Amino acid sequence: MNNGRSSRTLLSFLVFGFAFLYVPILLLVVYSFNESRMVTIWGGFSTKWYGALLQDQAMLDAAWKSLRLAFTTACTSLVIGTTAGLALTRFGRFRGKSLLGGLITAPMVMPEVITGLALLLLFVTMEQIFGWPAGRGMTTLWIAHVTFTSSYVAIIIASRLRELDVSIEEAALDLGATPFKVFFLITLPIIAPAMMSGWLLAFTISLDDLVISSFVSGPSSTTLPMVVFSSVRLGLSPKINALATIIVSLVSAGVILSGIVMMRQEKKRQKEIAQAIEDAKRQEAVGAA
Repeated sequence: MNNGRSSRTLLSFLVFGFAFLYVPILLLVVYSFNESRMVTIWGGFSTKWYGALLQDQAMLDAAWKSLRLAFTTACTSLVIGTTAGLALTRFGRFRGKSLLGGLITAPMVMPEVITGLALLLLFVTMEQIFGWPAGRGMTTLWIAHVTFTSSYVAIIIASRLRELDVSIEEAALDLGATPFKVFFLITLPIIAPAMMSGWLLAFTISLDDLVISSFVSGPSSTTLPMVVFSSVRLGLSPKINALATIIVSLVSAGVILSGIVMMRQEKKRQKEIAQAIEDAKRQEAVGAA
């Protein structure tokens, strides 16, 4: 009896949590097809705001810049974060390891206002001393986004590497494989789902950032969150709902696709492990005979 009541309670909390998270997004999608200019009053079904969005060149340019910035940021953060994760988990104790771990986690806990101001002062000082970067633009945005997104990727990769069975890599090394070959043929395929998760997280955080981007951007490098924030201050337009619906659709498709790829990789890996165990048992039986 108590078990049934506990299950219903947990289910209620689960439903409430998902509703709290996803009902506002669902309402946003519904109101993107609203005929009325008032975003909270339903005036009938219409797709005119999607057409109006396609005619808003400033918002489209900002969206394209944000997507390019998020893509390059995610790729760079993946390389840096993977390297940092390997350094924290595969190189044992070395001088400065605790400092490296603190530096990696610092951008995650530092207030964005402080991070943005610090990066702005850094870029201004570098421009005065070295003449680079010349002003604020996409380069400073890219550096700033990589600075704080690499931390998230490093934490994800390090967590996955700590769970990895080191004996698999040691067995490959004992059989004559080089460390370079072990990494690319054994370690990398195993941590590929974590790398995909880190890439998606870095992409999402970069695409969503507003505070730090406001400090390090210039007149010609306005990102989508900055444009949306400026337009909302003047009054919420249904075009924002249409834009948000498109972004939600693209992100959802990317998450679903990555999930399918990771599931197939996991099934393939489990099948290869089962095949290897079966081959080992067969060889053992032949040797005993």
